[in-house]
Amino acid sequence: MGEAVKMKEKRGPSLIKISDEMVVWSALLAAEVADWPGVSTKPMFGLTALYRGKEIFAALPKTRGMGSANAVAFKVVGAPAKVMTKMKRDARIQETQMAATKWFVFEMENDGDLRGALEWLGVAYEGAGKKPR
Repeated sequence: MGEAVKMKEKRGPSLIKISDEMVVWSALLAAEVADWPGVSTKPMFGLTALYRGKEIFAALPKTRGMGSANAVAFKVVGAPAKVMTKMKRDARIQETQMAATKWFVFEMENDGDLRGALEWLGVAYEGAGKKPR
């Protein structure tokens, strides 16, 4: 039994079924971000991985979400301290660890959060390919 628990711990955050609202929000976000220069998408365990060139910068839920039925995940590399402070003050954002990389989860509650999600996806997009500080 201990072995099964160890294996489960190595898999990372749990993936749960997303809400009907999140299906719509993810599709809207994916359509917007897909038009950004150099962005490509790949399916990934019920999510849509967003890449800038060869660097993954975000994951949008398609059928499964990371720890929440209403959240998008993104990583931020090389952002200025001012941006990181703003992120820490945003109550919709939680920090998580996947492999050796720090990721953030943006919790959505309503259509108005689409603007905030796009803002943070933009920060992640800008950092894609930068060296960590």
